[in-house]
Order: sequence, then C-alpha cells, then structure tokens
Amino acid sequence: MVARVTRYGIRPGKMQEFSATVESLMAALDRLEGFRVFLLLGGEDSNGRQATAISVWESAEHMKSSENDKFYYGALKALMGCCESFSPMHQHEVVKIKFANAGVKQASS
Repeated sequence: MVARVTRYGIRPGKMQEFSATVESLMAALDRLEGFRVFLLLGGEDSNGRQATAISVWESAEHMKSSENDKFYYGALKALMGCCESFSPMHQHEVVKIKFANAGVKQASS
C-alpha cells in the first residue's frame, strides 16, 4: 500500500468552503479503485488554517490513476482554490497499518 500526503494552508475566511470541498473530495474517493482510507488532520498552528491530508491506496498504480478521474480532479482543484499554499503531493510506502477491530470493545477510561 502507498499513501499520498499533502499539506494545505487555508485562506482566511475559506475554512467552511474548504470543509465542504473536502466532503466532495471524500465522495470522489469512494468511487476510485484501490482507495482504502482518507484522513484530514488539523494543523498545529494557532489560527487553525493548516491541514494535512493523507490518503491510502492499495498500490501506486491505483493512486496515480486517481489523478485521471475527472470528478476527483475537479474536487481537488476546488480544494486548492481555498488555499493560499499547499505542498506538492508526496508518496510514501505504508509500512504498517492497523485499524480497531470492529468486534472488540474499547476499554473505558
């Protein structure tokens, strides 16, 4: 599996539009072959205008072919329109991945 990691600097006043556009992007991801999981992480900045997106794919080929999907590309283009900066998309190999087991109860604290 591989992961695509991108960092975004969101324009002032564009957080709601950014969030709505992320919803469109997530809908697009569900349509793409090889897509496994998407995470959007908030930044550590005090103004709350930084975000990091991580998408995990079954293979590098699946990840690269996603870039040719018109709906996905359109959502990604709209997302970048909400940003004053964004890093190039970086590809990383997923060395380990673990999700909670659906049937296992979590210990309460």
